[in-house]
Amino acid sequence: MTPIVVVVGRPNVGKSTLFNRLLGASIAIVDDQPGVTRDRHYGDAFLHGRLVTLVDTGGLDPDSDDPLNQGIAAHVLAAIEEADAVLCILDGAAAVTEPDSRIIRMLRKLDKPVIYIANKVDGQRQSEQAYDIYSFGLPNLVFVSALHGRGIGDLEAALVKSLPAVQESTPPPVEEGVTRIAILGRPNAGKSSLFNRLVGTERSLVASIPGTTRDPVDARFNFGGRAFHVVDTAGIRRQSHIDRKSVEAVSVLRAIRAMERADVALVLCDGNEGVTEQDARLLGLCVDRGRGVIVGVNKCDLFDRAVRKTIFDKCKNTLHFIPWAPTLPVSALSGFGVDELMLVAHRTGQQLHRRIGTGELNRFMEQILAKHTPPTHGGRAPRIYYITQVSVAPPTFVAISNAPDHITEAYKRYVANQIRKHFGFEGTPLVVKFRSRDRESN
Repeated sequence: MTPIVVVVGRPNVGKSTLFNRLLGASIAIVDDQPGVTRDRHYGDAFLHGRLVTLVDTGGLDPDSDDPLNQGIAAHVLAAIEEADAVLCILDGAAAVTEPDSRIIRMLRKLDKPVIYIANKVDGQRQSEQAYDIYSFGLPNLVFVSALHGRGIGDLEAALVKSLPAVQESTPPPVEEGVTRIAILGRPNAGKSSLFNRLVGTERSLVASIPGTTRDPVDARFNFGGRAFHVVDTAGIRRQSHIDRKSVEAVSVLRAIRAMERADVALVLCDGNEGVTEQDARLLGLCVDRGRGVIVGVNKCDLFDRAVRKTIFDKCKNTLHFIPWAPTLPVSALSGFGVDELMLVAHRTGQQLHRRIGTGELNRFMEQILAKHTPPTHGGRAPRIYYITQVSVAPPTFVAISNAPDHITEAYKRYVANQIRKHFGFEGTPLVVKFRSRDRESN
C-alpha cells in the first residue's frame, strides 16, 4: 500500500508551497493571503525512491470558534486519521503562535510518525533566529525553505526513514480464480445499485441522495460461473464540492485504499453526464497505482442508439490518455450489459497478472526492430539486446540497451503499444523500461 502523508499547520506557514515542492508541480494554489487552501489536494511523489501520496490541507486551528475554521479542522483531522505519517509545518521566520502550540499538543498524542518542519529558513542566520521553536523540544525537527528548496533532501530522508519498512513490491496475494474489483465513481452514479445487483442482496444502501455510502462495503460472490470479490466505495466528488464538516473527506481516502487492494478499478459514471474530468482524474490515479481499469457508463438503457453513440464519442475524447481502457454500456437497475461488464472485468484481472515468456517476447522484439529501430542519437541508433517481463500487476517489461538514456519517450510508447497490440493486455496499464547491461541486476 502506498503510504499517505498529510501536510498540516496553521494558515500561511507554507504548506502548499512545500506540497508543490515535494510533488515537483504547482498543483496547490499558493497565495500570501491566509486560508487559501480549504480543501485537500492529493498527489503522488517519489521521495528518496519511495512512492508516497501527499495530502495538502487547509490552515488548522483546532480550538477556533469560527464555523469556517471548524469545518477546515474537521477536514484536516479526517485526513490525519487515515495518514501513515504527518508533516507539521511551522513558520521559522516568526514567533510560535498559540495555534501552533495547540497543533503541536494535538499531534504529540498521535500514535504515528510526525516530522516537524521549520519553514522559510533560507540560511544559517534564519536558523539561529528560529530559537523559539527549539523551546518545544520537538523530535525530528527539520529546517527548510520550501520556496527555494533548501533542506528538502534532509526532509525527504527523515520522512522516508519514519515510514514503515518497504514491503516487497508485489501486489496483494492473488486468490486463485478470484477477481477483485473496486467500484469507484462520483456520488449517485449507481455504484451501490450495481453492487447489489451483482451480490444479489441489498448489502449497500441505495438512495437518490448522493453520498449515501460512507465506508467501503465488500462481498464475495459467483457470477457467470466465476468468482469475484467486489468492494462498493463512497462517491468521490471534486474536492471543491466536499463539505468540510462531513465525513466524506475520510471516505475518499478509504476509497483510494480499496482501489489499491483491487485487481480492477471499475469507474462507473452516469450516462446523463458521461465521463467527466473528475472521472478522468480518478482513472489516472488508478493507472498510476497499476490497477486494471474499466469504464462503465450507467443508465444506458434509457438512451437510443444515436444518443448512446454520442455519449461514447465524448467518453473516448475525454479518455484519450487511456485509449486501451474498455468503455461499456450498462444499467445497474435493469441489468442491461452487466454480463458483458463482468466478463471484461474477469479478463482484465487475468491480463493484469499475465506473464509472457522471455523467448516469445524476444521473437516479438525482433519483429519490432525489423520494422522500426529507435531514432538515432549522435548519428547512431541505440541498440536493444533483449527484453524480458520482470513483474505483473501491472505487467512490467525491461529492455536492455547500450544507450537507454537515448531512447525517446515516443519510442517507449511505441514499444508499449506494440506489446499491447500483439499480446492483448485488455484494460491493463503497461510499464516498459529501458536499462543498460550494468543495471540488469538492479
